[in-house]
Amino acid sequence: MGKENEKYRQEVILDSINEGVFTVDLDWKITAFNRAAERITGVQREDAIGQACCDVFHASICENECALRRTFESAIPVVNATAHIISNKGMRVPIRISAAILRDDDGRAIGGVETFQDLSQVEQLRKELKARYTFEDIVGRSPVMIQLFEILPRIAESSSTVLIQGPSGTGKELFARAIHNLSPRRKKRFVPVNCAALPDTLLESELFGYKAGAFTDARRDHPGRFVLAHGGTIFLDEIGDISPALQVRLLRVLQERIVEPLGSVKPVPVDVRVVAATNRDLTELVRTGCFREDLYYRIRVVYLELPGLKQRREDIPLLIDHCVAKFNRIQGKDIAGLSPDAMSRLMEHDFPGNVRELENIIEQAFVLCRGGIIELHHLPPELRPASSSGNDTFGPMSIRAMEKNLIIETLGRYRGNRKKAARDLGINASTLYRKIEAMNIEVPETDGRSRR
Repeated sequence: MGKENEKYRQEVILDSINEGVFTVDLDWKITAFNRAAERITGVQREDAIGQACCDVFHASICENECALRRTFESAIPVVNATAHIISNKGMRVPIRISAAILRDDDGRAIGGVETFQDLSQVEQLRKELKARYTFEDIVGRSPVMIQLFEILPRIAESSSTVLIQGPSGTGKELFARAIHNLSPRRKKRFVPVNCAALPDTLLESELFGYKAGAFTDARRDHPGRFVLAHGGTIFLDEIGDISPALQVRLLRVLQERIVEPLGSVKPVPVDVRVVAATNRDLTELVRTGCFREDLYYRIRVVYLELPGLKQRREDIPLLIDHCVAKFNRIQGKDIAGLSPDAMSRLMEHDFPGNVRELENIIEQAFVLCRGGIIELHHLPPELRPASSSGNDTFGPMSIRAMEKNLIIETLGRYRGNRKKAARDLGINASTLYRKIEAMNIEVPETDGRSRR
């Protein structure tokens, strides 16, 4: 009677908790399952008790990253790991998990307990925020970005030439594509051309095309990008880098809406909208005679100036969230986001490479992160606090240097415990031993292998 009362008391306590809670024995069989767990999974308590937990939850981490198994193996509780489960209705439910070992009065492990929180509402809110603060693939909620979002549809409706100016990495091509996709020309082609990537002669033939026999290797007609964009939009990126001679030819195309392929005397009419972009100060180039004034005013009918990320810091968390969702989708991971320390460090950074730099930082962190949260040590070395050893280097690192740095940091985090470090790195302990020796990594004499 005493045991039944105790069991009833435990059930009442568990049912009063708003988070899902279940316990397992050493054979991974469910021994307790509260009402919140029933609600989140759609599985009744009587159907769950006695079943293997993986058969009830069908979680994304059950096979390789089971939180309970990690806890049993490391003796360290798992806190706030993220995963997805499949409910009994076949619905994908995002959850946050914590796990710990259950012990008897003598300290012997008798099972495990796991709590999980339904993140469906959080994810829905995130989607709503994303819908509110995104425009095409452009992300922002700062006043300057909201203002740009408001005028883009009006710009798109017209057929006027547009000049987009802004530092490298600010998303000039994204804005150009958004203008095209919102315009009456959206059913026709969007044709991008990087004017800085091609030498002058090749750029001329790419833009205007050529006839067969125009030069030695011209065996057949080549239409050129202006002709390919007929009825649509051509995007001339880095227009400030084109030569004076090519500026003259481009000016004629914009004035007369015709192109003359190399080797041809017959002009070809084109109906195309031009969107140009540059990271250079065209007014200064005009003043110094490096850019034609008449061409400048021909392309600067509608002018958009994009701010650097330093000028819109309030957009950084939203951009990070966007990048995390993107790389989770691409890499098949389940990373929840950044730790407060990592987020704080990125909020302080000046981002000379702007949004492109931020995206690269998050992508590298995804490569290094083995858990559910991106920590400070997953960021590039130049963004981490200087280490006491003075081994931090600034600028690009080789893959080997990055690997060595990661091993050193992981060993430090586990106070030299090689087995735990190997588990965190996702490699065998023997592999870690070989890497330590090969890279001449110093490990503390008291390496913590005897510690639990």
